[in-house]
Amino acid sequence: MSKAEDKIKALGYELPAPPAPAGSYLNCVRSGNLLFLAGGIPPLDSEDYIGKVPTDTSIESAQEAARLITLNRLAVVKEEIGDLDKVTRIVTVNGFVNSEPDFYGHPAVINGCSDFLVQIFGKEIGTHSRTALGAAALPLNVSVEINFVVEVAD
Repeated sequence: MSKAEDKIKALGYELPAPPAPAGSYLNCVRSGNLLFLAGGIPPLDSEDYIGKVPTDTSIESAQEAARLITLNRLAVVKEEIGDLDKVTRIVTVNGFVNSEPDFYGHPAVINGCSDFLVQIFGKEIGTHSRTALGAAALPLNVSVEINFVVEVAD
């Protein structure tokens, strides 16, 4: 098991099996040493991750959804490169929050992903550029969708 996976376990989580694409796209496209990950959504087995933030689901539930999405995206990375310890940098994170028009806490929700990446990979590798914005609706009415770009070793 990689150091990154050990850290995930120490944080109380497990890396899931990578999800299959739900449409006409790839989960990951590699260009040189960069992995471009498709948007991931939280598990659909809990109503906690469905609906608009903060009226249908809380900011805290949306932050947990962001952490679970991070895990599912990292499962895709592992499938692509075989070992999360080959990640040399989280380059950027793009987070979308299904929110009410007068909600402005998108960055707090996406911190669920950003902070988790730093906990897993450390500050040097895990700190990244980021976009956090609201959306009128997201696929399947999920509360959060996230994609990111990862740099990996050869």
